[in-house]
Amino acid sequence: MNIRCWWPRLAARCLALAAVASPALFAGKWQISYFYDKDKSSLVLNDLQFLSPNRGVAGGYLDEGDKSKAVTVVTDDGGAHWTIQRVKDVPVCLFFLNEKLGWMVTPRGIFDTADGGRNWREIPKSPKLLMKVYFRDEQHGFAVGAHKLAYQTEDGGKTWQPIAAAADPHTDPDHTVYNNIAFVNARQGLIDGYSVPPRADDGKPEWLDAQNAVGRREWPHLSIMLDTHDGGKTWQPSTASMFGHIIRTMFLADGRGLGLIAFTDTFKWPSEVHLLDGRTGKSTRVYNAPDRAITDLLLAPSGKGYLAGVEVQGRLQHSPIPAKVVVLESQNLTDWQEMPVDYRATAVHPILRDAADGSLWLATDTGMILKWTEAAEKGP
Repeated sequence: MNIRCWWPRLAARCLALAAVASPALFAGKWQISYFYDKDKSSLVLNDLQFLSPNRGVAGGYLDEGDKSKAVTVVTDDGGAHWTIQRVKDVPVCLFFLNEKLGWMVTPRGIFDTADGGRNWREIPKSPKLLMKVYFRDEQHGFAVGAHKLAYQTEDGGKTWQPIAAAADPHTDPDHTVYNNIAFVNARQGLIDGYSVPPRADDGKPEWLDAQNAVGRREWPHLSIMLDTHDGGKTWQPSTASMFGHIIRTMFLADGRGLGLIAFTDTFKWPSEVHLLDGRTGKSTRVYNAPDRAITDLLLAPSGKGYLAGVEVQGRLQHSPIPAKVVVLESQNLTDWQEMPVDYRATAVHPILRDAADGSLWLATDTGMILKWTEAAEKGP
């Protein structure tokens, strides 16, 4: 089965809830390493990356009434201390190739750094309206975003060229998004996207009209995938109608991967996770729950898998009101157990990251950064 056949087959497999193992006893806890807690001000973190076991960079903005300030939050001692630094534009996505070289996606374009995020340089005439950036090496990278945008660079981001195959699907650019980039290996990769035409009752957010939101049925979306088998030199597009849309995929060196699909408030559950086989193209659903909205996933080099999300309260599955953070772990990427999390940790969309030393990190859009702390370690 071709890699392009993974996601078109997912909707047909959404027939039953995956079994979840009973809670395990963990010798540790997700503890708060940093918490921005100031009156009349809030911190929203959009991304977090660890360049080394000591150096970490989170990006987002400070909301101070009618003003917003673009910032990064950085540590040089493995999370013992964090410092807020101003940047020119709001970081949407961060990508670091090593301890020095990195790129930052912002609403006004792409910035790069050669000193681990201490200084950022705006790349002239770089694409705008982007959501993700991914580099295979110092020269070859890819960027995707709204309005059917997909680009590639062969000179480290100095210049960007459109990926021609991204324009091939017959969809309206105003309603089409490419939102995810992942590589199985050096040659085999994919770009995920979707097209969702507006509905007649889309006049206001679901959370403003919860009664109407929970009464609407989920409509199939047009899922789009571009895949490459030559390291990104050429891409082949494919489309399929499916419920929900793909928001994250990630692969291990052996070809196994996880894929996360998000649904609207009218589906049976808010999200589901699939185990992917990069060699055969097969996929199997391994997790969903009606009271857990999963927002991110992580595959550690050890082979363990992690899911992060929030508890669902009431009938509205996706709310702008922060809810309790939940994190799950799996040894085999099939059976999942919930991990202990500091009771103060709340979010709308938590994200998971790891560092080169195997440490695990979680950032929230409520200004928190958490670290998985073993029982033998001294917590903050």
